Amino acid sequence: MNDPMNPMAVVVDTSRSPYARLRPVPLTAVTLTDPFWAPRRNLNRQVTLPTQYRLLEETGRLDNFRRAAGQTDLPFQGHCYNDSDVYKWLEAVAWTLATGPDPHLSDMADTAIGLIAAAQQPDGYLNTYFARERAAERWTNLRDMHELYCAGHLIQAAVAHHRATGNDRLLQIARRLADHLCNLFAQRPATPGHPEIEMALVELSRETGEMKYRRQAQQFLDHRGRGLISGREYYQDHRPFREMERLVGHAVRALYLCAGATDLYAETGEPALRVALDRLWTHLTARQTYLSGGLGSRHEGEALGQDYELPNGRAYAETCAAIASVMWNWRLLMLEGQARYADAMETALYNAFLAGISLDGQAYFYDNPLADDGSHRRQPWFDCACCPPNIARLLASLPGYFYSLSSEGVWVHLYAENRAQMPWTDGRTICLAQHSRYPWDGAITIQVEGEGVFSLFLRIPAWCEEGASLDLNGQPLPGPLTPGRYVEIRRDWRPGDAVHLELPMPVCRIECHPYVAENSGRVALKRGPLLYCVEGADHPGLDLRDLLLPAGESLAAEFHPELLGGVVALHGLARLVPPDDGWQGRLYRTVPSRSPGSSPGYAHNVTAIPYYAWANRQPGPMAVWLRSEA
Repeated sequence: MNDPMNPMAVVVDTSRSPYARLRPVPLTAVTLTDPFWAPRRNLNRQVTLPTQYRLLEETGRLDNFRRAAGQTDLPFQGHCYNDSDVYKWLEAVAWTLATGPDPHLSDMADTAIGLIAAAQQPDGYLNTYFARERAAERWTNLRDMHELYCAGHLIQAAVAHHRATGNDRLLQIARRLADHLCNLFAQRPATPGHPEIEMALVELSRETGEMKYRRQAQQFLDHRGRGLISGREYYQDHRPFREMERLVGHAVRALYLCAGATDLYAETGEPALRVALDRLWTHLTARQTYLSGGLGSRHEGEALGQDYELPNGRAYAETCAAIASVMWNWRLLMLEGQARYADAMETALYNAFLAGISLDGQAYFYDNPLADDGSHRRQPWFDCACCPPNIARLLASLPGYFYSLSSEGVWVHLYAENRAQMPWTDGRTICLAQHSRYPWDGAITIQVEGEGVFSLFLRIPAWCEEGASLDLNGQPLPGPLTPGRYVEIRRDWRPGDAVHLELPMPVCRIECHPYVAENSGRVALKRGPLLYCVEGADHPGLDLRDLLLPAGESLAAEFHPELLGGVVALHGLARLVPPDDGWQGRLYRTVPSRSPGSSPGYAHNVTAIPYYAWANRQPGPMAVWLRSEA
């Protein structure tokens, strides 16, 4: 168990996992000071978390615990899974407290923990929906009623709180509930309708050393696909996990399931699990993932669609699915240190995830389309409010994703201005200071403020397809810098050594696989890790569907400190090609003859902004994929 005087507040603890090559660094080891993420995390602490606590009160989620404890006679309020919103909020607070005290947040957390403790039953059971008059219905519908899902989020919050504060009050509550689950399901075939409990139980096993929790997680995974929860694809119950060829059904459930299976592989090394995980990840990223890193193409069932089914305006791409993608890719990254997982994680973080919260930290997207007519706007809360506290917990835990350690040395996964003090295996502390304006600029300097022999592994992002350069103390380092790989620098380091990595950031036009019919003849714009879009606020009175990017026309990148909190925007010339007069009153017509090489339309200035920042100004249309000349 972690020493309360030296909390190892890590996101996922693979430090003792025998089949994971990398291990996370303590969350407290990394201090983000960059102008991109640090203000967002401060906003999370000062605005988002207090606002969410107020909404937990106003919407009755905390009153549900008071009701279960017999402190009020109010009726249960909301959905059967509303407890999970409180638990995710608590986890976010825990990670926030790990990186600095906050009496106000601590008081709110203590109040919530007190209510949770009062609501727990003598046998360890804890779920406010099944309190009082519904007590006889407990555990009778694992498919739909989210009891195990809520339990999983409580356990994750408890582990985070214990690691961050050293206080085991919430952890003891979670252990009593987990013991209750193990006593009930150890000999009962069962699996949850909404995965989450699997990774929670593995993490609880890591925290406590109690193997029965991991065994129970294994049983839940092993019983999936046997028809215990209907046998439907929606629940990933259509076949056993190890036999799945592709991910189907509800996107968040599918990704949480994969994250839990990855945790189990890290503990057991079961070959069949690893084969399945590789197969599912490869298929997902090659055929089912949006350019933003978003996942889930269908509103119906919040589901992953068929191969290459990636509509733009109808994209669901739930914010929670982007968060689940980060969680799964992080676990896969810990297994072998393959840069492709860090690339996927970075894409989701800067685009699909970050679009889910407004620049003021008080409104959210549940779904994230890649085209819109101006009607889709962020909301301050939702009846089903899974996304807001999920966003808060990822922002709070973000420093833990930047670095990892292995027997060889330090792995740098993400880039931003920060300082890190990382305990290494031989008792030494490796200190790094990273200087960068990333993601606006690809110039990165890492100063080593320590000494000794170890390797520094730097990720060359897959988006940096050519021109990356690396030098040490001003001297170029030989060897290839391969996009989508880590480059290793091993030496006897001395204080003051400085590594400079240069990642050119040209504006790139991205085309889509031809089987994605909606994007035929269209391109999207990317610069570095950021996806761009055009928005009506920058093109008043213009129908964005009329924009056509000429072949060979370059776009310039320019930093605007006053725009959308400070962004690099793209500027250039496009053509306006509205429908000609022959379309008046018609939906179809015979293709008219055209002169070869004709260039219709007329020039128009175009501005593109980072996709994450759209819908923060007046309502208007938005588009990621733009018409383009061949």
